[in-house]
Amino acid sequence: MTQRPEPRPGGRFRRFSGLIVIGLALTTVGGLYSLASPSRDAAQATSAPEDVAEGKKLYDKSCISCHGRNLQGVSDRGPSLIGAGGAAVDFQVGTGRMPAARQEAQIGRKKPVFDDKQTRQLAAYVQAVGGGPDIPTAIPSDGDLAQGGRLFRGNCASCHNFAGKGGALSSGKYAPSLDKATPTQIYEAMLTGPQNMPVFGDNQISPQEKADIITYIDSLNSEKDPGGFGLGRLGPVPEGLAGWIIGIGALMIATLWIGVRS
Repeated sequence: MTQRPEPRPGGRFRRFSGLIVIGLALTTVGGLYSLASPSRDAAQATSAPEDVAEGKKLYDKSCISCHGRNLQGVSDRGPSLIGAGGAAVDFQVGTGRMPAARQEAQIGRKKPVFDDKQTRQLAAYVQAVGGGPDIPTAIPSDGDLAQGGRLFRGNCASCHNFAGKGGALSSGKYAPSLDKATPTQIYEAMLTGPQNMPVFGDNQISPQEKADIITYIDSLNSEKDPGGFGLGRLGPVPEGLAGWIIGIGALMIATLWIGVRS
């Protein structure tokens, strides 16, 4: 009759040692990630309860038919606002894109329906109910112009044109011009990705890099055209058209004048 081997001392500990090691490893990785991930230098707005209450009244009056009673969205009318955040509301309503009169391929900028106070109240209500990115209130002001130019050309120029004047996209859509966008609106657009624009979260473009891009866009909107009339800074197409119409036209007139005189 064979005897069972007696359990070794510490066998029970070794049985759970693997789980302990895995738990310690996950804790260490999580801590390192929290240290390495970019912090939010742009402070978030805090909403007063009365702003949330007033925002609900505005929402029930102007937004509920398209976005639903609980921000869940309405099929074929409007998307869900759960997770959109106050930043998306401040951008869309503050630029007059919302409320939209009808469904279109592209909803363009127009005169806002709500004033600044009402816009912030709507944003406060959506933020309180649905959560998401809040309105940035302290955007870094020490942007690097050169770094902003590199980031803009690498991430934005393919749609918004190298001079921020916008450009055509597919299916009747377009990237709008950035000449009227405020620094807060530019930051909110990168944070929320309105319409066809992708979201550039802080893990993709840090708050400081967003400030660099804003500094570059501000320089595009403020600097003059050193070579004369900029033709909208739309690139070689209008420049070539102007060359043909004005340059070749002037040559033809000069040729006819010389022929008549001779």
